[in-house]
Amino acid sequence: MVKQMEHDFKIIDYIIKGNETHDGAGVKLKRIFGGPNTVQLTDPFLLLDHFGSDRIEDYIAGFPWHPHRGIETITYLLSGKVEHRDSTDHRGTIYPDELQWMTAGSGIFHEEMPKPLDEKNPEELIKAYGMPTLVSGFQLWLNLPAKYKMSTPAYRSIKGSEVPKIEIDGATLKIIAGEYNKVSGMYNSQYGIDPLYLDITMDEDSDFVYRVKDGYTSLIFSITGEGISNGQKLEPDTAAIMSRNGNFIKIHTGNSKYRFILLSGKPLNEPIKWYGPIVMNTDEQIREAISDLNNNNFVREKNPIVE
Repeated sequence: MVKQMEHDFKIIDYIIKGNETHDGAGVKLKRIFGGPNTVQLTDPFLLLDHFGSDRIEDYIAGFPWHPHRGIETITYLLSGKVEHRDSTDHRGTIYPDELQWMTAGSGIFHEEMPKPLDEKNPEELIKAYGMPTLVSGFQLWLNLPAKYKMSTPAYRSIKGSEVPKIEIDGATLKIIAGEYNKVSGMYNSQYGIDPLYLDITMDEDSDFVYRVKDGYTSLIFSITGEGISNGQKLEPDTAAIMSRNGNFIKIHTGNSKYRFILLSGKPLNEPIKWYGPIVMNTDEQIREAISDLNNNNFVREKNPIVE
């Protein structure tokens, strides 16, 4: 076991509280972070949304047809379902505990439509994931390095059963991406960012320690319950941006369970130009993307990789 000195533990540099907003055709969500104002803190992660509600009218309009270029999007569903299709007519449905990891690359159109679990779904799903009308999930945007901005688009559908799940003393971990104790996640981005994406549930009165790679961005997004790191509370729908100094993240729980997502990745330190769902490096690239949209030439690759 690695011995940690007190000065090796990271402190929290910033706590970002999610803001209620609407996106798509009016989907109610909390934007935890996203946009030019936070990207320097969260690089290579661009945006994190927590979407969903138990009120159908809050999400049923969905995220209709829209473009993406220059990024990856990772949609992770906790409850309900999300039907999706893209500009090459690839389509499918995400169910609870499942993910869709999409590389937009050179450009793709798609839509994502949250739906409640209905009578066509097995009763055990409703029992396991709450009331039939509840939809809850996250979408994370991961930046692509400049040299991969125009890469071939790709879709990866990841079943919950494919995500490694391990039990450690005081916690359960789902390894979506990256590695923990030599166990690798189902998918790891091939674009040099080396992202870590862990879904962690801690027991009451327990401790969790994780060593972050040197120089990497790391942050904690709280889902339910409450944790403590360096004496600061970690509360639901907030993101704690950890300092670059120190090597270890340490979290403690009190008298309740605490569920959170731990993200870490290699910062790109590249210029960013942002135009809605399109994130590039230069103004010229943004103008080119707008021109492509106006001239029906946005989708360069007609056959994305589907895994």
